[in-house]
Amino acid sequence: MRTIVVTVTAGLMAVGIGHVPAQDYPNRPVRIVTIEVGGGNDNIARILAQGLSGGLGQPVLVDNRGGASGVIAADLVAKAAPDGYTLLSLSGSMWTLPFMQSVPYDPVRDFAPISLTVSAPNLLVIHPALPAKNIRELIALAKARPGDMNYSSAGSGSSGHLSAELFNAMAGLNIVRIAYKGGAPAMTDLIAGRVQLSFTSAASALAHVKSGKLRALAVTSARPSDLAPGIPPIATQGLPGYELISTYGFFAPGKTPAAIITRLNQETVKALRTPEIKERYFKGGAEIVANMPQEFAAIIRSDQTKLGKLIRDAGIKSE
Repeated sequence: MRTIVVTVTAGLMAVGIGHVPAQDYPNRPVRIVTIEVGGGNDNIARILAQGLSGGLGQPVLVDNRGGASGVIAADLVAKAAPDGYTLLSLSGSMWTLPFMQSVPYDPVRDFAPISLTVSAPNLLVIHPALPAKNIRELIALAKARPGDMNYSSAGSGSSGHLSAELFNAMAGLNIVRIAYKGGAPAMTDLIAGRVQLSFTSAASALAHVKSGKLRALAVTSARPSDLAPGIPPIATQGLPGYELISTYGFFAPGKTPAAIITRLNQETVKALRTPEIKERYFKGGAEIVANMPQEFAAIIRSDQTKLGKLIRDAGIKSE
């Protein structure tokens, strides 16, 4: 995401001060809570669970709770015993959702960051009828037609939605959002030319780009991504500093002892960096991050500052 050095408060780390020997943990199965079966969060949690089982020496099970907002899953883990046996795997919306609606948890106080597990850039794709071959041309076209261009977006506050609104804000544009209930109808209407552009995952868009049904102008990551080879970042095409990617985090309940957080981080990083796990995530459209708790905590703080302001300024609310 962003490489920012931030002083991490004790509240953000949210780890307990009691001494619990790491070698005594775990001595029974561990569960990873996430949202409903079948989506990206579920797939990421299941690959992670399989990777962790060997290192921890215990079964690691996935517990699916609730829908796409993740409130039920996050609240369950926030209220769980801080003993390392109930963990949370969830996208970055977990720590940006409180800017859009009331939630029963505090994303800083109630969780102990373990690691940012994986990330994925979005692609800015347009219908081929739109006469723009790069970001500079798209910005010029949008400025010449204020309020006349639109983009498809599924999920208020989703990574794709926020990517588009950050693009609007940084380029001084008014590209209008057309909201959809899911990614499939949003993509269908883009291909049909009913909307003109979209910020969507590489996994869902690249096949249509290769077939010529869509044109890819840029990735939303700060640097080029192996997930979308040959497609340049927005930041290198006239909007320096632009970056907004999908992220997925791994948490324990707040006040979980530091020894347990350290053990979980070590086993998570080791599992994620194995070639088999990296390949499975890559095929699913995600890249390994596998950072330290302090680094992950700094990313959360940075997101809350940057994306919180974006959400407030754009008046984004949960649908």
